[in-house]
Amino acid sequence: MGRLITDEQAHLLMQKHTMEQTRELLVNLGMQRHLSGHYTGETVAVDPHRIISKSKRIMTKKRKDPSAPSQKMLQTFFSVCAETGQPIMAEMASTGMPTTKATSELLNSTGRIIKPGKLLLADKEHFTCELFEGAKQNRNFDLLAPALNTARIQKIIRPLSYKPLWAGFAIAETMFKFDSHPEDYRLIAQRTGETQENYQYNAFLSTSTKDAELLICKLYDQRWTIEEFFRFENDMGMNRASTLNLNIRYAKLAFSMIAQAATYQLRKKLKQEYRTWNARHLANEVLAWADGDIRVEEDTIYVTFYGRQKHLDINDYVNLPQILQKEGINPKIPWLFDYKLDFRFK
Repeated sequence: MGRLITDEQAHLLMQKHTMEQTRELLVNLGMQRHLSGHYTGETVAVDPHRIISKSKRIMTKKRKDPSAPSQKMLQTFFSVCAETGQPIMAEMASTGMPTTKATSELLNSTGRIIKPGKLLLADKEHFTCELFEGAKQNRNFDLLAPALNTARIQKIIRPLSYKPLWAGFAIAETMFKFDSHPEDYRLIAQRTGETQENYQYNAFLSTSTKDAELLICKLYDQRWTIEEFFRFENDMGMNRASTLNLNIRYAKLAFSMIAQAATYQLRKKLKQEYRTWNARHLANEVLAWADGDIRVEEDTIYVTFYGRQKHLDINDYVNLPQILQKEGINPKIPWLFDYKLDFRFK
């Protein structure tokens, strides 16, 4: 996707539209995917995804990795269904936008797409008073995030009475207040190590009332689904940014999200062993390197593939207009001058 449309083409296409309209497009796409059953389960993972930018403008630099040098970056923020690994919503900002502010906007948009009551799985960047206050006040989501490993947190969790769950692992609970704020939150501490000399302590903050063992030992592990999403779908256009013009970048982000949704539908029709291919592998093996031709006959565009199709079940594509009509779907493509689309395999 990053190479199919240039920045100039995106600018010409979107110059009559605003960023807010592009956001609404992404919300509507998420609603359609929700109705199509792409989001299941009760957990949602959220995380920033920072893309190194080649922009020539002067801008705040940030570290993508603590050990890496500061660089110009474009910030994107995603919410992903932690069960299916499918993106729900995405927001975008320059490096000057604080993570808390951008994430709050992301959660508001995500709340318009999916049912309230889901558990949000976040990382240490989201351990902020503003996000937890927002989660507690609007109750659209419960929030679970690791606490920062500060001296204050360590002073609170080390003296707690821990309940052993298995060898070398124990948990405890207490209440926690952010500095100068009256709200109480659950602080769930975990202790690892066999003896007192090698104990290590970490903690999580949550607005959820779910069992602490369930939250820490089972549900939080699902947060890594969002890292898998970034790794798996990066070549959809989420790995490079030549400009920081946010109208262009939002347009490209929207195109990437639409393409990702379409290929997810395609993946479900592929034979089982091909469903785990990443975006680049899928594009090369299924979409790009196939022999064939395209021709128009009356009101139908025919795509002909040559050779044995080892990835696809041809019965899903031959006589496609009739298949769609049986499912109650209009086979005419409105943005393609109302042509129908059909496939042939030779």
